[in-house]
Amino acid sequence: LYGSVTSPRHKNMSITGLKRKQPKTFKVKVITMEIEMEFSCEMKWKGKDLFDQACRALGLRESWFFGLQYSIKGMNTWLKMDKKVLDQEIPKEDPIRFCFLAKFYPEKVEEELLQEITQHLFFLQVKKQILDEEIYCSPEATILLASYAVQAKYGDYDPNLHKPGFLAPEELLPKRVLRQYQMTPDMWEERITAWYAGHRGIARYEAEMNYLKIAQDLEMYGVNYFPIQKKNCTDFLLGVDAKGIHVYSINNRFSPNKSFEWSSIRNISYSEKELTIKPIDKKAEVFKFFSSQPKVNKQIMQLFIGNHDLFMRRRRVDPIEIQQMKAQAREEKARKKMEHQRLAREKQLREEAERAKEELERRLFEVEDKARQANEALRRSEAAAELLAEKAQIAEEEAKLLAQNAAEAEQERHRLEMAALKTKEEKLLMEHKMREAELIAMKLVKESDRRAKEAEHLKQDLQEARNAEEKARQKLQDVGKGNTIPPDDIKAFWILHAPPGNMQFMCSSFHNSHKFLYYIEKCRFFFNVFPC
Repeated sequence: LYGSVTSPRHKNMSITGLKRKQPKTFKVKVITMEIEMEFSCEMKWKGKDLFDQACRALGLRESWFFGLQYSIKGMNTWLKMDKKVLDQEIPKEDPIRFCFLAKFYPEKVEEELLQEITQHLFFLQVKKQILDEEIYCSPEATILLASYAVQAKYGDYDPNLHKPGFLAPEELLPKRVLRQYQMTPDMWEERITAWYAGHRGIARYEAEMNYLKIAQDLEMYGVNYFPIQKKNCTDFLLGVDAKGIHVYSINNRFSPNKSFEWSSIRNISYSEKELTIKPIDKKAEVFKFFSSQPKVNKQIMQLFIGNHDLFMRRRRVDPIEIQQMKAQAREEKARKKMEHQRLAREKQLREEAERAKEELERRLFEVEDKARQANEALRRSEAAAELLAEKAQIAEEEAKLLAQNAAEAEQERHRLEMAALKTKEEKLLMEHKMREAELIAMKLVKESDRRAKEAEHLKQDLQEARNAEEKARQKLQDVGKGNTIPPDDIKAFWILHAPPGNMQFMCSSFHNSHKFLYYIEKCRFFFNVFPC
């Protein structure tokens, strides 16, 4: 019920004992191409203890390809597995930084890389080496590799999801390739996307494996280069890879001047100052070289041993563990393939369902749109019917009005016909009057002509009368000289003998000598008063 009570003295003793039991540790940060991991390491840990801890954290079983690399005094060095971590010449920093990298490369990636994590780490490292131009790659191959990298990251190409510009943040091509061609980022993206769209259905691990299968055929893939010299002080480059040892000229890393395959090497000896390669063929030349730095000689020797061990291991029967790993890898790949196919099928069915849904939504939208249009048409028809009813009513009223107007027009027409009859009679009367007027006018013209002729005759008579008057005056003068007739007797004579119509005229104008003479002359012609 009450439990045991510990005195403060015993309590302090127990804490002190725990402190003594706790080992001292140091912090380490292990950096892969993708993540960073921190570990608390015991002071007695060897390099293999730290390396195994990192492999367990990553779930990596194919540990023989990898190592822990650190940089000291500007030179990259691999952590030794059989020595304590703190006994090696490592950076004095907290935490101590190591890079988890591939140290040895497979000859055939598809056969040797069993785990997906192994394959993924190789993919990331080789991709970085190509982008950093540590491995030369032609522009055409870089575009194809970039398309597989995009497939591994983004999955199948979807034009609705992967809009133009979606690759802008990605580093996919070496700067050398970008400088070599005068192309815009959009043009590069278009070319990569054209390849990327053709990788539809490829899973991530398949895309990464295809990337590595292309990369392993590149000349500089998996080669570690070191500057070396021969005894005659000639500079060379030494290349070490999974197939053997290669010697290059200092400015050419593509085509080796001399190569030693692992199967053709009998022995490699090492001293602090010199390395010696002895071929199996005893007649062949023994190749001796050295590096200016003894530490580089040791590192070269480590790579020789590691690559040769892997070369021999590939050609031996796999141990049970490796056989189990390969079987598990095959089963895992088959399972993932089936899973991928199932997911692809589900994705296809989902896409088909989405397309069917979109099609149904489109049809529904069309039906709704047609229904909306029909409703609008119905409303317009109803409005038109109401308008037509109003127009029909108006038309009916207008028809009545027109009928009334027609009746009035008929009456007016009848009145106009009657008026037209009267007008016709008046017209006939006017025509008759016009004809009479024309006849009168013709008579007047004839009368005028007659009068004109008569006036002309009168003028002629007047002229003759004047002439006669002149003659009568002359005769009168002649008579006057002989017999004088009293004016009153002459006046009386004419008055008595004047024509009845001219009597008033002659009486009123008797005092006019011209007229007097005229009438005297007329009397002479008509009444013979003065016989000649």
